[in-house]
Amino acid sequence: MNSVKSRNPAAGLSVRPVGTFLGAEITGVDLTRPLDADTVAAIAAAHVEHGIVVFPDQNISSEDLMRFGRYFGELSVHPFSTSSDNAPELIVYDNKQGNPPVDTDIWHSDETFRECPAMGTILCSKIIPDRGGDTTFASMIAVYEGLSDRMQSFVSGLEAVHDFLPFKATFPDTKEGREKLHYFEEIYRPATHPVVRVHPVSGKKAIYVNPEFTTHIKGMDKDESRTTLDLLFRKTLRQEYHYRHKWSPNMVVFWDNRSTQHSAQHDYYPHRRLMERVTIRGDRPVGDGPPADPASLRRYLMPPITAFANTRLKRQND
Repeated sequence: MNSVKSRNPAAGLSVRPVGTFLGAEITGVDLTRPLDADTVAAIAAAHVEHGIVVFPDQNISSEDLMRFGRYFGELSVHPFSTSSDNAPELIVYDNKQGNPPVDTDIWHSDETFRECPAMGTILCSKIIPDRGGDTTFASMIAVYEGLSDRMQSFVSGLEAVHDFLPFKATFPDTKEGREKLHYFEEIYRPATHPVVRVHPVSGKKAIYVNPEFTTHIKGMDKDESRTTLDLLFRKTLRQEYHYRHKWSPNMVVFWDNRSTQHSAQHDYYPHRRLMERVTIRGDRPVGDGPPADPASLRRYLMPPITAFANTRLKRQND
């Protein structure tokens, strides 16, 4: 592991890598105070280079956290999360007996169900359980670079569909619940993103599918789609691509959703874990080339009935 510190003289920051493929600790900055442009630029550069930056010993308020997030872009409001009553941009996770955590232990990049998913996420620890509750991160750049040349060529140009499936279970199976779910399904229609995403700053390529939100590869046969996605999901499990973060109170972690995925362990429940989070709006993901020709993704030995709208037998729904 590279543990050599680097220092930005203009910003007064020290950056110490904590993982081989991702992760760095930043010291020499006080997030309770406004930051100058040089400091913000240095943090932004470290964020892109390392994927995750960790700020220990930052006893910040909710207002400090939101101010810090706004240095890097507009804060988003998560439509399905537990937000603060006073600030909808501020997500509060207060998991304890009677309020278990949601499915954050499944590998994912935040909010890929949006047309423009989150650029970055900032999480601040308030109350940490005595044991458990780590968050593991994976470098999706390393996952891509670890693929063979033939596999990189195969996934190039593929597009995948993302949906807010895990949150649909939070809507009750009542008339009112089904109507509300339908309302949100119309707002957040399934989003299509490239399987290989090009980072808008570094230009590096990263795998951009995850088992939390990705449902299938657009235009591909169901079996081939499932096989391809399962292979890519398994690549995320390779531990050499990981950085496992152990939390302490008053710690701020800022990760890049464009190049990393994460999984938050639930092994602390029913003990209390209180965290605050803000999420920064991102842009539309760009792939590593033109989308694959639909004719190359599926072969029909018998054509689908949908290709014969004028000659097929009519159905009741017609």
